[in-house]
Amino acid sequence: MRLFRDLPQNTSDIALTIGNFDGVHRGHRALLAETSHAARLRGLIPAAMTFEPHPREFFDPANAPARLSSLREKAERLNAAGIEHLYICRFNAKFSSQPPESFLHLIAQRLRCRWLLVGDDFRFGAKRAGDVTLLRNAARRDGIEIATLGDVMAAGMRVSSTAVRDALAAGDLTLAEALLGHPYSVSGRVVHGRKLGRELGFPTANVSLSRRKPALSGIFAIKCEVHARGLEGVARGVASLGTNPAVRSDGKPGLEAFLFDFSADLYGKRVSIEFCKKLRDEAHFDSLDALTAQIQRDCDAARAFFGMRN
Repeated sequence: MRLFRDLPQNTSDIALTIGNFDGVHRGHRALLAETSHAARLRGLIPAAMTFEPHPREFFDPANAPARLSSLREKAERLNAAGIEHLYICRFNAKFSSQPPESFLHLIAQRLRCRWLLVGDDFRFGAKRAGDVTLLRNAARRDGIEIATLGDVMAAGMRVSSTAVRDALAAGDLTLAEALLGHPYSVSGRVVHGRKLGRELGFPTANVSLSRRKPALSGIFAIKCEVHARGLEGVARGVASLGTNPAVRSDGKPGLEAFLFDFSADLYGKRVSIEFCKKLRDEAHFDSLDALTAQIQRDCDAARAFFGMRN
């Protein structure tokens, strides 16, 4: 997949879908599959456009929702879905103030978009003034074929990033997976921490969240995939995701994973943490001895969940 920042002057015609694609859930994958299918039928390049930062982060950063996926995770899933061109538009004051007609004309002229797929509720342009009706009218001028896709349902509900966030916030990983179409995971590089876990007998891998606000919190049974030559494979263990009130007071979120029967050096390596079962909420402990005892109980619970012997 070729990745472009903003909008280049294309030399080939494309079939395009537009969205935030946060989490790349079942609804997004339906858009991507239809785009790839339409591109094959028409001899076009399957493409997607997304925005960085998320528009809600730009307009109201203090109240922006937690991201389900990083930009890298999003790009990897779009690539796996068959997208060949990914356009990452910088969402700023200039971009957000474009009239809807100007935005569409730019897509037609610069990107050479010949087929465009959006959701029924798609809004675009300054003050979200553009809708599907305006899109169809303006597209005739620019020679773009417009297609729309209705709601995608799963687990008896409409699939959306908001629904996934709600499920994760409630600790319902089964529902989140049903909506996403894949288990929820977080990727990042292992960085140095305070090494308290090592002192307690549970050395942890501290995974960088890169200023990302977690979509869930608590203590979890997890699977960890290591993306490093010679260390490929999946380990099981326990992870803490959140502000870790047992040992921290700064309120900064962190992700720490203790992996069973694993001793390789992971510093600087990229890992993916898959959340399999929520064991409990975060809690404060009166002593390190009490914390150590609880970690052992968490490990026992996780091993039992995975069917592993203690």
